[in-house]
Amino acid sequence: MAVYTQVSAEAMSDFLARFDAGELVSAKGIAEGVENSNYLVETTTDRFILTLYEKRVSAGDLPYFLSLLDHLAAKGLPVPPAIKDRDGRAIHELAGRPACLIRFLPGVSLSHPTPAQALAAGEAMGAMHLAVADFTGDRPNSMGIDTWAPLLERCGESLDQIVPGLYRDIAFALNDVRATWPSQLDACAIHADLFPDNVLMLGDRVTGLIDFYFACTDLRLYDLAVMHAAWSFDATGREHDAEVGDALIEGYERHHPLTPEEHAAFSDLAVGACIRFTLSRAWDWLNTPADALVTRKDPLAFWRRLRVYDPDLAAQLPSVA
Repeated sequence: MAVYTQVSAEAMSDFLARFDAGELVSAKGIAEGVENSNYLVETTTDRFILTLYEKRVSAGDLPYFLSLLDHLAAKGLPVPPAIKDRDGRAIHELAGRPACLIRFLPGVSLSHPTPAQALAAGEAMGAMHLAVADFTGDRPNSMGIDTWAPLLERCGESLDQIVPGLYRDIAFALNDVRATWPSQLDACAIHADLFPDNVLMLGDRVTGLIDFYFACTDLRLYDLAVMHAAWSFDATGREHDAEVGDALIEGYERHHPLTPEEHAAFSDLAVGACIRFTLSRAWDWLNTPADALVTRKDPLAFWRRLRVYDPDLAAQLPSVA
């Protein structure tokens, strides 16, 4: 989450008047994340999240995201569907951006998840994958493996401003992982970005799965690999907590026991996740406007994770340090 687009109190009050949501009391920009502009909105009756969708989220994709959330909510999953106005519309325009008023969910996101919390989060992902078995929507992965080489070229040798040799090393690693990518594994609707800050918890209980704006149809196990890479390292990517990673997989397997083929493919998918988030963070690092209320994230934090998932590959990459 972030704030790129400023919304005045007057404009926000006019927007809320379309809903049976009470009158505006306060609104606070949310700085975490990098994708959309988000406000925590408090009214005379309730609390909401107001999301304005920025350039990376296409307005044409919003019906897919919202139908997925509606599907998961109907299955009893703790997700935040968009609220419809008095005319039954969920998608609006505000300050020149597509916008939705989102149900507020209780709970906090974690900075240092424990194995017990990881177990619950892994189980929640497994339940989500079970729930989408009859979901008919389809969306290609806008940040899937076929997009990584073009993104690498758009970043270009500017990557070497982050660390010398990064452009060359990512190209080498990408060629390696594309040669072994297990595209034959099961696919379904996945979250594709289930980091700790996209899971809300109270104690060891999951109260919310949020930010589905990378959701797509892709390999089910890739979703778990992304989550594993996001949850089982510290913020720098230097320290790996194997107990947290093992707990995630244990929780997930309560719904989806991994096959021998999936166990064998897991490291390749995790390497892919490391490349994907290194590239997207590098792009944001190089291109985020200086005046945006947003926290830039270190691209090298995911690059360093390669040392755990593929030590032999990492040993060939001088920029992995």
